[in-house]
Amino acid sequence: MSLNVAIQMDPIEKVRIAGDTGFSLMLEAQARGHKLFTYTPDKLTLRDGKVTAVINPVEVRDVEGDHYTLGEPERTDLSTLDVVLLRQDPPFDMAYVSSTHMLERIHPKTLVVNDPAEVRNAPEKLFVTHFPELMPPTLITRDKAEIEAFREEFGEIVMKPLYGHGGATVFKTGKGDPNFGSLCDLFANLFREPWVVQAFLKEVTAGDKRIILIDGKAAGAVNRVPAEGDLRANMVRGGAARPTDLSKRELEICERIGPALRERGLLLVGIDVIGGKLTEINVTAPTGVRAIKKLGGPDLAAQLFDVIEAKRAAL
Repeated sequence: MSLNVAIQMDPIEKVRIAGDTGFSLMLEAQARGHKLFTYTPDKLTLRDGKVTAVINPVEVRDVEGDHYTLGEPERTDLSTLDVVLLRQDPPFDMAYVSSTHMLERIHPKTLVVNDPAEVRNAPEKLFVTHFPELMPPTLITRDKAEIEAFREEFGEIVMKPLYGHGGATVFKTGKGDPNFGSLCDLFANLFREPWVVQAFLKEVTAGDKRIILIDGKAAGAVNRVPAEGDLRANMVRGGAARPTDLSKRELEICERIGPALRERGLLLVGIDVIGGKLTEINVTAPTGVRAIKKLGGPDLAAQLFDVIEAKRAAL
């Protein structure tokens, strides 16, 4: 069964293919004989109830610097496609939210992965708070007095903007830090959203584990170890990818959250676990698929397309 698969993504010429999960999904779709198209979110149009986009047929190859060939662009009714992969990177801002409203008009007739309404309703650092028993102590607020009380209670804390991504603007502070007030002022001037404040987990030095769940089931993992002198393990911030297995505790976390992911149509999800504590549930454009395969783990792109094809066949 050949499918028409479009990928809503950042400009394909700017994709760093070595670590890009969306690109691995494109390679897998093409290998299965599906017809591929690509477009950027700014090409979406809603008129008279119909969602269209200017899309390009595309062929991909796993060659850095020569990874794609585009066909001629054509405005297309997205409801005539079989699958749309929602793969542009955050920030999760109003532009991102607007695209989910448009894609919601075509789903599930056109299978959008992940379900756009649920992506909108499950931002990474908020959705996870539905599972407080799995998390480290966590506070979400803009109230400086609340943050000061939390810091007094737990000593060392980590602060980050609620809609931040990729490890940007994450910092650690503690009791007696003379920069604390200035950092709060800086955040208040830069961001309108609340901050996420968590008790610092010293286990982060051993790694921040990214676990990929496909249709609510644990499928593979990579351990991301921070660079020396940095608390952020994100690979875009210099974190090193290491092979890993899942502990009993990590499997329990996946089993606990899996049903909620399946109910919401969140087929591809990446969770972050430090020292057995769940810190984020990434649903917008989770990464890690290529790193896991490169380190000898399973082919998660193939597993995801098994699920996609089964769901399309059931429609």
